[in-house]
Amino acid sequence: MRLSIRQALTPDIDTVSDILREAALWLQERGMPMGCDNELLPENIASDVHSGSFFLAESEGEAAGTVRFQLEDQLFWPDVPQHDSAFIHRLAVRRRYSGGEVSSALLLWSIARTRALGRRYLRLDCEASRPRLHAI
Repeated sequence: MRLSIRQALTPDIDTVSDILREAALWLQERGMPMGCDNELLPENIASDVHSGSFFLAESEGEAAGTVRFQLEDQLFWPDVPQHDSAFIHRLAVRRRYSGGEVSSALLLWSIARTRALGRRYLRLDCEASRPRLHAI
């Protein structure tokens, strides 16, 4: 599969929201709820898309996954020197693209972007009770 990663733009708000909600539903069905469903509605992620925080992985023009990439995160990482790190949240993949290729591509892209921006660390916000995600 050939993937490209680009910044999500205003017309992509619904797409980003759909990917996040699809992943949240999948997790919920397996007894691993992912926060509040309202958080993933288009109107609640629009400001993050507008600020340039969300990125999309696409396969043949179709959105396959998304991630929120930030250079500051005072909310979840207030005790971390912000200038040394980049932060990723909301890594999600459409179920039809599950299997690891899309999530790996988003993670590798995030690592490369972190290095290109001169940051030493990439910090993944994840639930410690999810062993597969936590192992990353």
